[in-house]
Amino acid sequence: MLARFGPVLTAMGTPFGVDGEIDEEGVVNLARWLVANGSDGLVVTGSTGESGTLSDAERRQLWHLVRQAVDCPVLAGATTNDTAHSLRLIKDAEEVGADGILAVTPYYNRPPQAGLIRHFGAIAQATALPVMLYDIPARTGRRIEIPTFLSLLEEHSNIVAIKDASGDVARLGKLAGLIEGRAQVYCGDDSLLMPFLSLGAVGVVSVASHWAGLGFQALVDAAVGGNLERAIRLNRILVPSYEFESSERYPNPIPTKAMMAHLGVCAGYTRSPLIDPPEELIADARKLYDELRDNLADEGVGLINE
Repeated sequence: MLARFGPVLTAMGTPFGVDGEIDEEGVVNLARWLVANGSDGLVVTGSTGESGTLSDAERRQLWHLVRQAVDCPVLAGATTNDTAHSLRLIKDAEEVGADGILAVTPYYNRPPQAGLIRHFGAIAQATALPVMLYDIPARTGRRIEIPTFLSLLEEHSNIVAIKDASGDVARLGKLAGLIEGRAQVYCGDDSLLMPFLSLGAVGVVSVASHWAGLGFQALVDAAVGGNLERAIRLNRILVPSYEFESSERYPNPIPTKAMMAHLGVCAGYTRSPLIDPPEELIADARKLYDELRDNLADEGVGLINE
């Protein structure tokens, strides 16, 4: 089954200036860089985009900038843990031309499954855009259970996908069979892409695709094409990127900002309570990038389009 939004989506970071304001030139540069180097689509103002520190006006600004900069699917992270607030943001996303909505599980207030059905149902009813649900219990404290997702699919034809960052590979094996032909699963954890593809996922919403998008494309192509040995080799090459993209010391998206600063695509500034990447992390990014470039070259894969 062809991936509705393409197999490699990037959860795009948000470029800020030293003053903490949105760097509009950096946003455009980053969006174009990603599309030129392996991203089939972009997810804007998700958790990697530091959505928790963005105002509604800034979200709209980012969706508009990215929509104008690139010709690919742009999914707007347009929901919060407040249903009414989410509906207002969705209207903004529609007005600036977003191609879809990424709808995250309400965080902190931890609603029951019946509350999730009501919340996501209201979102689906409020828009004609396709909706991708985002299941990430490590950040939200609540998972989208399989019966909940199935119930939503029965009632809302524009819920077309789920970004699964639950880490539960066994559940995916069951879920993919139950939703085949009705919705698609995107892996929400780079390190689990291989097992997810083998169990029916169509692609990935990635962080490391900021710098390894063409590597992810090659991995998906090999896995889907049945070349398991090549897919395994490519995955091994990408493992250091999985380890780099987030850690207890430097959680996502700080390492991404370090890598983008190293590549000169945009500045590495974040918003508090995150920290700007220190020089040691930028040095780690430089080393990782050089090793990744050389190892992918051995597989006939360029790291960037030149």
